[in-house]
Amino acid sequence: MNQPNILIIDAQGGGIGRQLVAAVRQELPQARITAVGANGAATAAMLKAGADQGATGENAVAVACRKTDVILGPIGIVIADSMLGEITPRMAAAVAQSGAKRILIPFDHCDNIIVGVAGGGLKARIREAAAVLAEMLGQ
Repeated sequence: MNQPNILIIDAQGGGIGRQLVAAVRQELPQARITAVGANGAATAAMLKAGADQGATGENAVAVACRKTDVILGPIGIVIADSMLGEITPRMAAAVAQSGAKRILIPFDHCDNIIVGVAGGGLKARIREAAAVLAEMLGQ
């Protein structure tokens, strides 16, 4: 895959998305990263972390999911009404139905409990997501 389009989606304060952007930037410095936040704060955090472009809201998620090769974000981006309701059913469907590969960070939040995931903490999972992306892209 030559110079893939990478989409990072987050909500709330954008903390996970910010860390994902930074980890992907470190692992793949030349990557083209689009950040889409469910709200402006999430988008701003990801842009500050080094995303190449950003957009906000439901329609931005739907459009970006059609134009990307890989989607990264917390697992809540595929669960309607998750992340305190910021992930709309349309957003979750856009991510789930996208033809892109998805790398999802398991994260217990908002009544969604993920079992079968070994410890290691959020930072380790984010580093692992960036490493999986680099391996997937053959870099």
